[in-house]
Amino acid sequence: MEDWRKDARREAVITDIEGLVPKEHLLRKIEKVMDYDWLYERLDPYYCHDNGRPGTDPVVLIKMVLIQHLFGIASLRQTYREIEVNLAYRWFLGYGLLEKIPHFATVSYAFCKRFPDELTTEIFEHILNKALNNRMVDPGTIFIDGTHIKASANKKKYQKEQVAKAAKIYSGQLRREVNAEREKLGKKPIEEEDDNDSKPPTGGGTVEKTVSTTDPDSGMFVKGEHERQFAYEAHTACDKNGFVLEVEVTAGNVHDSVAWDKVYEKVTRKHEVTFVTMDAGYKTPWIAKKTLDDGKVPILPYTRYKGSKDRFKPWEYRYNPETDTYTCPKGETLRHTTTDKDGKRTYRSTPEKCRNCPCRVKCGANEKGQKILITHIWQEYLDLAEQIRKTERARQIYAQRKETIERVFADAKEKHAMRYTHHRGLAAVTRWVRLKYAAMNLKKLANWSWNNSFFSQILLIFTP
Repeated sequence: MEDWRKDARREAVITDIEGLVPKEHLLRKIEKVMDYDWLYERLDPYYCHDNGRPGTDPVVLIKMVLIQHLFGIASLRQTYREIEVNLAYRWFLGYGLLEKIPHFATVSYAFCKRFPDELTTEIFEHILNKALNNRMVDPGTIFIDGTHIKASANKKKYQKEQVAKAAKIYSGQLRREVNAEREKLGKKPIEEEDDNDSKPPTGGGTVEKTVSTTDPDSGMFVKGEHERQFAYEAHTACDKNGFVLEVEVTAGNVHDSVAWDKVYEKVTRKHEVTFVTMDAGYKTPWIAKKTLDDGKVPILPYTRYKGSKDRFKPWEYRYNPETDTYTCPKGETLRHTTTDKDGKRTYRSTPEKCRNCPCRVKCGANEKGQKILITHIWQEYLDLAEQIRKTERARQIYAQRKETIERVFADAKEKHAMRYTHHRGLAAVTRWVRLKYAAMNLKKLANWSWNNSFFSQILLIFTP
């Protein structure tokens, strides 16, 4: 009979955890770049040092959450179980083999009740600043997009509610420009809504929305062939190296272009941005105008024309800025007659001249023989963005989306468990997403710093 090796599970060995954790383990790299003194100073007012039982080290609680997000563990309960049996996790926390790990409920209570709400934002910014100081972040070109996160809500439990339409952030500026045009055309100005500081601004009227009874802050999300489900959306901005610069979490039924302003303002306020790269969901007149007016270059994609193929295309009508008129392909003039409250300009032809035109069907004239062409008051900004799109530089930058923002979303969902959330409420989900992105930035920062130091050592060895 072959002599198999003996069972060594009960064999006594004298060693320490330090010698059992691999030298190139991710947590060793993170420990090398992170500092925690500022956390002790920040959280000191939230602990009582001369009364009651001694509290758990706050940095240990934060490290437990970082372990959860770094390794894509689904819940704090499972993270607690993994730390109990994982030597590298224990080493990262500074705990020995036989020490009892803080309970997951202690961690959850600390983040929900004890720690300040802005702590997750401060952790995110602290890690990002470290990357900036090490010149790993290049904010000259940013990429903005959104990804949906499935909410912890039963899609069958909902109710229909009438809610007020939210006013768009640019509604005041648009109204002023529209009224200036209407005054030139001899039209009555559009009345401004009464300002009331006690109420949030509304866009006028109401709209019916599907509201979850389980998590009212989430929104019903329907896109393409996906089934209907309640979700949140993380509107994210990153640089060309994949570092997340900012995130804004909203309900899943909020359009990308609506949440864009907050993300854009936060990023451009903190960083020097030149190019702003976005997908087709952000191709709106306001976004094109805002970026160009701020001296940024919008990089937007090609969008297919949605009109009838059998009729004249909008770009076949020539615009004359001196007379503010359009000329149709047959040479007839379309006059600017009005501008509505949404900023849409209406140009109309003369029925007497178009009624017997042989191209009347192709131009889409109405029964009276009048052609109506509608453009936006900020259409020239979209036209300029379209010209930028055709440049070689813009094509190269837009092609990087799959390597940057799309890669961030893919890694977040595949490696860091961001496909769905167990948290409920917008505030809780926002904290959770920020910690996810903080962990992803920390992982990239640690790996890059480790590789840079490794190559520096190699150069020192081989350099005479």
